[in-house]
Amino acid sequence: MARALIVAGGCRGRWLAGVLRERGHSARVTTRARARVDEIEAVGAEAVLADPDVIGSLRGALEHVTLVAWLLGTARGSPAAVSALHAERLEMMLRTTIDTTVRGFLYEAAGRVPAEVLAAGARRVREAGAVTGLPWAIVDADPGDRAAWRSGALAAVAGLLGEGRPALPGSYAPPKSQKS
Repeated sequence: MARALIVAGGCRGRWLAGVLRERGHSARVTTRARARVDEIEAVGAEAVLADPDVIGSLRGALEHVTLVAWLLGTARGSPAAVSALHAERLEMMLRTTIDTTVRGFLYEAAGRVPAEVLAAGARRVREAGAVTGLPWAIVDADPGDRAAWRSGALAAVAGLLGEGRPALPGSYAPPKSQKS
């Protein structure tokens, strides 16, 4: 059994947590809003009040976590704050996973965040994986295409958890989604 930390408790994070639970895993899902706690717990996940703008608020949630899913491709806020989530905050989170039980990092590289910001975030994840040996996966399917996003996320999680293929550092990134 694996435990995932899903950073962003919106609809995609809750859906992924529910699927993980159905497959015998557990999930912690972050939210900044107390009002979202019940929605997260309704899918069988542990809700964590935390803010990815404050990486320290996520440290305790990393306890006994196997997989981190950074699902912030549709983050809202000022351009500077959103960019920081995919730059400085992402780098801090990747460094924070060193010497923990985390054995995989999933990065969402599509959404309403500017493409160049997401591409730079994906590079950061790949570079961190090369330096630390942390297996990673990139989901680049458009979150607006629910079927493609879900397919990409499930393939990424399966790869990172070694379900059907080995999880080697930097060895896995799901194929680009095909638009129908």
